[in-house]
Amino acid sequence: MIPYKDDNPAETFPFVTIGIVVLNVLAFIAEYLNPGGMKYVVYKYGAIPSEMLSFRIGAILNVFYSMFLHGGFFHIAGNMLYLWIFGNNIEDRLGHLRFAVFYLLCGVVAAFGHALSAPSASIPMIGASGAISGILGAYLLLYPHAKVHTLIFFGFFVQIVRLPAVFVIGFWAVIQLVNAIISKGMLNQGGGVAWFAHIGGFLFGLIMIRFWIPKRRPS
Repeated sequence: MIPYKDDNPAETFPFVTIGIVVLNVLAFIAEYLNPGGMKYVVYKYGAIPSEMLSFRIGAILNVFYSMFLHGGFFHIAGNMLYLWIFGNNIEDRLGHLRFAVFYLLCGVVAAFGHALSAPSASIPMIGASGAISGILGAYLLLYPHAKVHTLIFFGFFVQIVRLPAVFVIGFWAVIQLVNAIISKGMLNQGGGVAWFAHIGGFLFGLIMIRFWIPKRRPS
C-alpha cells in the first residue's frame, strides 16, 4: 500500500517542506559523490546510539546531520514522498518557522527513542524517517478523515483507492510497532531499520502537535 497524494489542499506555499526535500536530495548527492564513499559519510555523520547517550557535542550534532542522510535511492524516495504528501498541511497549520522547529524536534526525539532501545549499539542511524514519523502523527490527529490516494497491489494488478488518513497512517503505525517488537528479538546491536525511532517520532508528533498550533487572535 503506497500513498501518493491527499485531497487536503494547503492555503500557504510549503517553503519549508520543499526546502527540507531539497536539502535531503543535495545531501544524498553529496554522499554519493564523496571520495570516501557513502559508508564513510554514514559513519562520520550518522547518529550512533552509544555515543548519543554520552551527550557529547559532536554526537548531538550528528543527530541533526543524520536526519538529512540516506542509505540509498529507495530510502530517500520513500521518505520524501511521505514528507511531500503530509508535510505541507502541517506546515500550513503551524506556520513556516514553527513547522521547521517541530520537524527537527520530531527527528531528535525519534533518534533518542532508537538510542534508548539499543543503548550499546555502534551502528549509525541515518534518514529522515523519524522526523517524518512525527509529521505523520501530527497529520493523523489533525486530519484523520482527509482522503489519501493510495496504490494497493494485488499481485501484478494495481488498484487506486481513496482511503481516510486514519486508515493509511494507522496501518503504517501498526507495521512499525510489529516490526519494532520483532526486531528486539533479532537485533542485539540495533542494526537494520530503526523501528523505535519511527515509533518515538510518531508518538511525539501525535501527542505534541496540539501544543504547537498557534493560537488564533480574536477578530
